[in-house]
Amino acid sequence: MPRRKITPAYIAAHIRRVLKDGGSAPHAEGVQHFFKEEVQSRGWYTGELRKVAVRFRRTIKRERGLEFLVQVADRLFSGQVLEEKNFAVLMLEKVVGELGDSEFKRFESWLSRISSWADHDALVHYLIAPMIVANPARTSKVFRWAKSRNHWHRRAACVALIQGTRQKMFFPEITRLSDQLLSDQDDMVQKGLGWLLRETAKADAKRTVPYLMKIRARAPRRVLRTACETLPARTGKLVLSQVSTRAI
Repeated sequence: MPRRKITPAYIAAHIRRVLKDGGSAPHAEGVQHFFKEEVQSRGWYTGELRKVAVRFRRTIKRERGLEFLVQVADRLFSGQVLEEKNFAVLMLEKVVGELGDSEFKRFESWLSRISSWADHDALVHYLIAPMIVANPARTSKVFRWAKSRNHWHRRAACVALIQGTRQKMFFPEITRLSDQLLSDQDDMVQKGLGWLLRETAKADAKRTVPYLMKIRARAPRRVLRTACETLPARTGKLVLSQVSTRAI
């Protein structure tokens, strides 16, 4: 009998079986409480999922190479199961510095496969964001995503700059993006923008607080409240003293 050819699809299918067999049904039911969207979960805790992903990453990369690893991840991220998508990200997060433009385009295409904030934030924060830090010219992408009708693309525009702002990068881009998204009424986008501004304020309050004062009359309440979470109480109170009531 001929030996089965080892392909990315074959390895991805094997990983899916491992995830299905090793999960916890009670935990899978509990996962749903965290999401507005209906999600499919195998019931894995993140720590255990990471351990398995690391073992697969080391073996696949050593025996088949980096491109093969990316192809396996691509197949896993095409499914609907939460752990499969997060597994794909966990396999790649520690090698993202070795990836280039073709992989960045591939990850950008994954945005159309998003089904919840969890797989969205895993993809954007741990794969896309560090690649933007590595090549700041990629920030041009976020303004394109910000114009999308898809709210996950608009949220991605915000989350993709968080790792950079923690390094005091991208302040002009962040204020430009914020101006573009302040009128967005989608709660996932508002939460993403608030998260970005909170991290920006934490990293560079000297420049961020005057910007928050500038936009406070027209910014949604949710955005400003989140943005002020790491500021001193007195400063946050001042920013919020004339906050808009357009969104809670």
